[in-house]
Amino acid sequence: MVKKRIVILGSTGSIGQNAIKVAEEHRRVFEVAGLTAQNNVEILAQQALRVRPRRVAVSDKSKVRALAGLLTGTGIQVDAGPEAVEQTAAMDGVDAVLVAIAGAAALLPALGAIRRGRTVALANKETMVMAGAIMRAEAEKYGAAIVPVDSEHSAIFQCLEGRRPEQIKRLLLTGSGGPLRTIPSERFDRLTRAEILNHPRWKMGPKISVDSATMMNKGLEIIEARWLFDVPVSQIEVVIHPEAVIHSMVEFIDGAVLAQMGVTDMRIPIQLGLTHPDRLSTSLPSLDFVGIGQLTFQRPDPAKFPCLQFGYRAAQTGGTAPAVLNAANEACVGAFLEGEIPFTRIAKVIDAVLSRHRVVAQPALADLLEADAQARQEAGRFWAAEKVAGGVS
Repeated sequence: MVKKRIVILGSTGSIGQNAIKVAEEHRRVFEVAGLTAQNNVEILAQQALRVRPRRVAVSDKSKVRALAGLLTGTGIQVDAGPEAVEQTAAMDGVDAVLVAIAGAAALLPALGAIRRGRTVALANKETMVMAGAIMRAEAEKYGAAIVPVDSEHSAIFQCLEGRRPEQIKRLLLTGSGGPLRTIPSERFDRLTRAEILNHPRWKMGPKISVDSATMMNKGLEIIEARWLFDVPVSQIEVVIHPEAVIHSMVEFIDGAVLAQMGVTDMRIPIQLGLTHPDRLSTSLPSLDFVGIGQLTFQRPDPAKFPCLQFGYRAAQTGGTAPAVLNAANEACVGAFLEGEIPFTRIAKVIDAVLSRHRVVAQPALADLLEADAQARQEAGRFWAAEKVAGGVS
């Protein structure tokens, strides 16, 4: 395989750290040209010393002096600020960019990579949720490839290779059900932060762990799948699959169903995202079918997990609604993680913000960014009012 020069955006998170492992396992294939992080300069510097990129960037400008000090004498260029992250995403001489930045902050760097015609290995749901139509249009305009890294969308991507959209009957997004699958909703208000973040199958960052607990991750994945695969929302379903062996499935119009299966390890979709259409060996064990024993499936409970229905609702509404859904969710999850609101208020505030939003049907990028900002402010007003009134109005 021809050597690939890659940039990893969000290298200190769980996806980014796994990407570093992939690059180190295949040093003859991957040259890491750039790394970025939000503010964890200690891990970022350690990674830079291991893989020796040309450039590193930290989005928090207050951390640049510490980062530069840790990399003194290495010859690695050190930059800071959101604009530096965007510049790293669009740097010269790069073949593929892994977008593993959490949340809406990934949108502009992802667009920067797309506009340079790169292969964009997309491990971020929020960019397609916010601006799926723009991302698709820009990728077509600049000849960029968007290869999903999210395990569910990577699975569908693999099942769909060589098939036309009109051959698809259903996309079946599987989900483990998250840490609260077997816990009655009546207990939600008594759960500890640790219980909510304790995913049974995946080791993830706090934001996506909360999204898994609310099942907002599946709500966002519905919107993402709609844009990635050009399939109507009515043809996208969610199935709970606790064993997390089947990562997603596609049913075709002739009744055939293709499923992508594999061990539960994000290095597989990360590696494929960076090497597609080629594949490389991994050091991971093969899937033990006998050891698995059985595969089970359940329907999600919309009353217990209303955030899943918010995803369908925003996807069907379109326009700025998905951006508002995403922004309200990010704001609420952040507030929960900071101890500002209880877990059970996340869905209620999102519902209130989404219900009051006046949708722009054909938004430009500026409209989406404005809707994002307004939704965050609106969410903040709701929980501020709740502290005074004792409930979401």
